[in-house]
Amino acid sequence: MIKQTPFYPRHLAAGGKIVEFAGYYLPLQFKGIIPEHHRVRTTVGLFDVSHMGRIRISGKDALQFINRMTTNDAAALEINQAQYSVMCYPDGGIVDDLVVYRLPDHYLLVVNGANNEKDTNWLKEHLTGDVHLENITEQVAQLALQGPKSESCLQKICSINLATIGFYWATAGKIAGVDCLISRTGYTGEDGFELYIPAEKALTVWDALMTAGKEFEIEPIGLGARDTLRLEMKYCLYGNDIDQTTNPLEAGLGFVVKLDKPEGFIGSDVLKKVAAEKPKRRLICLEMVDRAIPRAHLPVFANGNQVGITTSGTLSPSLNRGIALAYVQRQYGQTGKELKIEIRNQRAKAVVVAPPFYKSGSRKK
Repeated sequence: MIKQTPFYPRHLAAGGKIVEFAGYYLPLQFKGIIPEHHRVRTTVGLFDVSHMGRIRISGKDALQFINRMTTNDAAALEINQAQYSVMCYPDGGIVDDLVVYRLPDHYLLVVNGANNEKDTNWLKEHLTGDVHLENITEQVAQLALQGPKSESCLQKICSINLATIGFYWATAGKIAGVDCLISRTGYTGEDGFELYIPAEKALTVWDALMTAGKEFEIEPIGLGARDTLRLEMKYCLYGNDIDQTTNPLEAGLGFVVKLDKPEGFIGSDVLKKVAAEKPKRRLICLEMVDRAIPRAHLPVFANGNQVGITTSGTLSPSLNRGIALAYVQRQYGQTGKELKIEIRNQRAKAVVVAPPFYKSGSRKK
């Protein structure tokens, strides 16, 4: 059965175009993808991301377990710090990408909504030692407040000084009197926060944010603009740019793959070999030279030969030109290289550019 998030009544009231996504009814757009995209780039927008999976892990062996299951080094986390990470299969393919939080008395894993059940089962299959795993997705709602004015908006109704929260750090605090976990994270390239809220108090926080943000012309933002915003930053989307057939090194996620962890992790032996031999292909950024809009699953050519395939593509609202991510043979991935993408039976010129496509985001470093 398709579920509703706690914010579903507000999406209907705001005229959201509702679609099924990751097992939930969610808004694709409200005013439109392009104006919503620009709203987040210029002031502030509010996203319902309650479809994301939330998994609580505790017990004295929790750290050892998480470090075995994920590629990054969870032992490096301080209390209230977060890290981006990946879970791999034994062959190095990607189970999912996720965010790991070390909180005062437990860890919180935030996984992709479409992978929530799969990830939960994968983790349960590998449980060892004193580890307690609980999927708390239904008990906790999640909002993303994103944009250069997000701190100014949230500060009006927040009990803590938000300026003290660094990028990829979190803390407990009250928003409109509701106890929440407040995290300086996001999927847009702008400054912003992700808020974890008791589901029964979710609408209180939504309404307070929409009121606090009026002076910044806050708007609800749908899945469509979420996708264009993340793509401009080369943030990977599971099921498009990464999946069980890709490994994190070829996907450009080597910065979260710690091959020197003493105990290793699932897939580390294979990834050490990939690193030593260098990946045969790379996930690259392509910016269109010709006026054309690329999409996923299109062939990429060099000198008349297919050398890769696109994984995501759109018209970038910020740049007003087509952009795409593509896996190409390693020798064709150098910045400045001209390639062609076959779009509607026409081969359109594109050039390899350094990520991100959009370089003016307000994201805190």
